[in-house]
Amino acid sequence: MRRYAAATGRSLALGLLALTDAVLTVTVALMIMLSFTLGLVVLFPPGARMLRRRTALARRLSGRWLGREIGPSYLPPPPPVRRQPDGWYRHERQLYKTPRVPEWNNRWKWMFSDPATWRDLLWATLNPLLGAALLLPVIIGWYAADTARQGHPVALLLGVAAVAAIAATPWLLRFYGWWTEFLLGPTAKSMLASRIHKLDQARLETADSQAAELRRIERDLHDGAQARLVAIGMTLGAVEALVHTDPAAAKALLAKAREASSTALTELRDLVRGIHPPVLSERGLGDAVRALALDSPLKVKVTVDLKTRPESPVESAAYFSISELLTNAARHGGADRVWIDISSHRKNLRITVTDDGSGGADPERGSGLRGIERRLAAFDGVLAISSPPGGPTIVTIDLPHALVWEESSGTKAQMPKWKWAIVGLGWGFAWLPLFPQGIVTAIMKIIEHDEKSWFYALYLPEPLQWPVIIFNIALGAAMYGAAVLIPIQHSRQRWMAEATPHRLWLHR
Repeated sequence: MRRYAAATGRSLALGLLALTDAVLTVTVALMIMLSFTLGLVVLFPPGARMLRRRTALARRLSGRWLGREIGPSYLPPPPPVRRQPDGWYRHERQLYKTPRVPEWNNRWKWMFSDPATWRDLLWATLNPLLGAALLLPVIIGWYAADTARQGHPVALLLGVAAVAAIAATPWLLRFYGWWTEFLLGPTAKSMLASRIHKLDQARLETADSQAAELRRIERDLHDGAQARLVAIGMTLGAVEALVHTDPAAAKALLAKAREASSTALTELRDLVRGIHPPVLSERGLGDAVRALALDSPLKVKVTVDLKTRPESPVESAAYFSISELLTNAARHGGADRVWIDISSHRKNLRITVTDDGSGGADPERGSGLRGIERRLAAFDGVLAISSPPGGPTIVTIDLPHALVWEESSGTKAQMPKWKWAIVGLGWGFAWLPLFPQGIVTAIMKIIEHDEKSWFYALYLPEPLQWPVIIFNIALGAAMYGAAVLIPIQHSRQRWMAEATPHRLWLHR
């Protein structure tokens, strides 16, 4: 009963909201008409934004009330206009002192050329009709109650109709959700364009991150090991000058040079370990994180549940992300204990880092978490943070398709023996009824060959020969079809994996 009451309430709310779209459609249509008839092009972007706000509300309500999550279907917005070396901004063949006009022109063209804008207008135009249909159960129920109060004899029939309409309301809402998704859902073109846009952003962020990493390595080499090596060279020059005149001073300088060389070697090892730890290459992500936990001043508990190793770039991104999170927990969070869980969810690598610090972590206020997001963006990774004031801080890293060799339990299930028997009989004996007793016999029958040989259908009475030949051909084709389709039906995913080369692009 509660389900139908909730469905009726949602139907009423969506129906009343849909009726207001008639006013919105008239307003937006008038703004578009003025844009293209009187040249008031400034009216088109506000009209398109009004439509997009309304359709965004429809998508949210569809996911919340109708159980259909609908993503945006718009093409990616144009990139910001870049300033030229001469200080001007270019749009087509025109130069501007400020980016305001070029950006407005780009956004106008983006809204106008996006097919989703016109689908939004079509949805808003037809939605009042669907809204009227959503209001039918409420209207019939209200009319039935009104006629019953008046004592009209048709009230009983209206009551039955009202009950039937309310019972059909969930199905009506399901149809409305399908209709909304049909017009407002993302298309293949918009999804591809959005994917390309995200890849371009990830590529730029990865290039910036790599450039910053190279600058850090150069700075560490210049300020650390290089300076110590220069100092060692100068010390050895002084030793060479003092070795005959003051051997004691020369020995003291040699001791300092040996100490400086040891320090330089330690710094070089730390630098190499910061670029790519050897334990990560040799032992994998789990042992590398355990070694990282031993060096941490916090009490760190590491739990690893991985059946296979991710690819080397993925391991490196995950390792340095965990290292940055440990540093943040110790430096900014004031934590004492940290729990790290590394596990696999099908082909996804999921890392959860929890600390008992003060909380309040926000990617917008620090470069460390933003750096992790940039590092993970190259692998379509997602960083989710839950850090209320007072703690605890829970950071979840999800790297999709990172474990390409992870096999799920469903793909390892073997077919029953009786299915294997059918497949074996099909491949082993299907040729017999199909070809010699079927196709070849039909050819012999057509050409009226006198030799009957071992084609048994030709020995039967004349009315039965063609039915038996057709039966043999159908039986052979069915046996071949069963031999092919049974393994596919049992596990389509495994069959496709075994029918194609095993991930040759991974070079394993």
